Amino acid sequence: MSENHRHRDVPREPEDADVLIQDPDLPPVAVDPETAEAEDRQWTPMKIALWAGIALLGGVSWYMLALVRGETVNAIWFVFAAVCTYFIAYRFYSKFIERKLLQPNDRRATPAEYKADGKDYAATDRRVLYGHHFAAIAGAGPLVGPVLAAQMGYLPGTIWIIIGVVLAGAVQDYLVMFFSMRRGGRSLGQMAREELGRVGGTAALIATLTIMIIIVAILALVVVNALAESPWGVFSVGMTIPIALFMGVYLRFLRPGKVTEVSIIGFVLLLLAIIGGGMIADTALGDFLTLDKTVIAWGIIIYGFIAAVLPVWLLLAPRDYLSTFMKVGTIVMLAVAIIIVRPEITVPAISEFASADNGPVVAGPLFPFLFVTIACGALSGFHALISSGTTPKMIEKERQTRFIGYGGMLMESFVAIMALVAAISIDRGIYFAMNSSAAATGGTVEGAVAFVNSLGLAGVNLTPDMLTNMAANVGEESIVSRTGGAPTLAVGLAQIMQSLIGGSSMMAFWYHFAIMFEALFILTAVDAGTRVARFMLQDSIGNFIPKFRDTGWRTGAWICTAVMVGGWGSILIMGVTDPLGGINTLFPLFGIANQLLAAIALAICLAILAKKNVFKYIWIVVLPLAFASVVTITASMYKIFSPVPAVGYWAQHNAFKAALDRGETSFGTAKTVEAMEAVVRNTFIQGTLSIVFVTLAIIVIITAVIASIRSFRSGGAASAEDPAVASRTFAPAGFLATPAEKEIQAQWDALPQDRKPLRKAHS
Repeated sequence: MSENHRHRDVPREPEDADVLIQDPDLPPVAVDPETAEAEDRQWTPMKIALWAGIALLGGVSWYMLALVRGETVNAIWFVFAAVCTYFIAYRFYSKFIERKLLQPNDRRATPAEYKADGKDYAATDRRVLYGHHFAAIAGAGPLVGPVLAAQMGYLPGTIWIIIGVVLAGAVQDYLVMFFSMRRGGRSLGQMAREELGRVGGTAALIATLTIMIIIVAILALVVVNALAESPWGVFSVGMTIPIALFMGVYLRFLRPGKVTEVSIIGFVLLLLAIIGGGMIADTALGDFLTLDKTVIAWGIIIYGFIAAVLPVWLLLAPRDYLSTFMKVGTIVMLAVAIIIVRPEITVPAISEFASADNGPVVAGPLFPFLFVTIACGALSGFHALISSGTTPKMIEKERQTRFIGYGGMLMESFVAIMALVAAISIDRGIYFAMNSSAAATGGTVEGAVAFVNSLGLAGVNLTPDMLTNMAANVGEESIVSRTGGAPTLAVGLAQIMQSLIGGSSMMAFWYHFAIMFEALFILTAVDAGTRVARFMLQDSIGNFIPKFRDTGWRTGAWICTAVMVGGWGSILIMGVTDPLGGINTLFPLFGIANQLLAAIALAICLAILAKKNVFKYIWIVVLPLAFASVVTITASMYKIFSPVPAVGYWAQHNAFKAALDRGETSFGTAKTVEAMEAVVRNTFIQGTLSIVFVTLAIIVIITAVIASIRSFRSGGAASAEDPAVASRTFAPAGFLATPAEKEIQAQWDALPQDRKPLRKAHS
């Protein structure tokens, strides 16, 4: 790498390209840095006009959302503000991070190349891997969280989702992925142990393992709720498994490297599975596939185990890639529909509940509960586990981490924005009727009308006909108290698509399509999460029994998979059988634990960067770390110490316990003694876990700060990266190859087959 390209404020590393000797019999394995830099900095008049137009459109959109105060706001401004911001952030800010902090080196082999085993370490086409990574990280959070947070108005959630992902969420995903890749694909907890020492590392290991169990259990619970009594969803989601197996075999053995070809086949088969699901719903097969929650839960548990132990190329990567077609396709379809239909939003920018702690959907004030409620849409600790789990073991070239890590998170943020728009596009009275608890509405149309109208919301006048007509239009018996976010998103999507295509009869189709889409969306995070959990446990046990660190050791892989599946599976069964509904019990804990994990991940990145002695640019991590720490620790304090039962776990625990001691047979949301006892038990578990999680997070953050100060005083420290290995393969960095990359790719394509390096694994 030339000295002109190297920035003077970044220290020279001994493993740089100079010492990586390329095989002279092979074409170049990387674009020359000076050539890449020249391509990147070449500004033509057309290019300048394009980016000026994007910036202008984005600025106008933000002005319309944030400053103009009319009775309504058009939904198109949400789409334009988000997309323009994402383009600018990816082109400029992520490139800035790449240059100043990471400096990837494509002459250096990735773990997928030098550790290739055909099971976990498998070099995968960047487009397939982008699909796998996006499908793995995009779980319940970006769908459910923004819908719940819409209670507080559209503006706070919009700002956090878009600005938060640019400065925090995408930064975390990108950095963690790069650092894990440089360390042989090691897990987040293991990296913490190496970077922070025994105390901080042990705290991080315990935190990541326990939080991961909670997160996967809740993701699985959302899937169960979406698929229960839905033969259409069960059939369509189930069919993605054999389709993915076929794609894996096709791409590995039948037509290696034919990504576009297999993509078309997979997409067609997926559409047939969706159409087939609707056709069989009213047949005898539909009756057979109408399953209750417990049966579906056990099916997901079994599937999670199998998906985690099979070779990654056979099921996980192609299934997630396949799911991405539907995920991205549906979200883009919704965005285009919004631009064409241009629905007017009547929800206020900042609502009456933004400063209250008694909101009917989310209890607690805007700060800090907006941020932990939206969860994955802007910043997610779960992503750090995926970015240090399956993905870094499958990356072909180092420069691809920007496209996959930063770019993948931007797409998830766009999902969250579309979920928010769908939620606020429906009538505000219907929104609160759907998302208020059954205890508040009584579970009846009349009770919901009375409750919503009693809130005194400006411009809201809910009538029974509005609720019954909407239920009939979407093919449901009732939409009252359909909490959890997913049904609200489905109604919003169905309403927008019906306005585009016409015909009220289509609303039922779009509603059930959206429900199935959400289940597919989330299930892909469950299978990837289970595999990552297995890696994490193997790394942890490997500190005491080194054999477990060998991911190719099948016995260790099966043992660790069984332990982790048993952990989240038991919580899933508990949630399914909870008399009050497990999602209401566990989702608040999910949001806070997820954000605490993000703070832990950013703290580990801080310590790693401090060792690299890049203090001039370390603010890139310090800013999101400081914000995430303040938000999540404050939220934890609310949940632990708040005297308001709707907010504080222990306040609710004590209130229900006192009611039982008084001999009462119903109290608050619990209508039976069994339900009251469940609240006492669940709030005790939640309160205890909240104390444990926040304590562990504080330990890790403090340890990381101390380690960073020590590195600052000593001018850096030794890296824990794996030794550099010279690469013998080539692949473009982004979704589309640059002219220089196309030129090198042509040389590789022209190379005789017998002269091409034998790869143990490929996409």
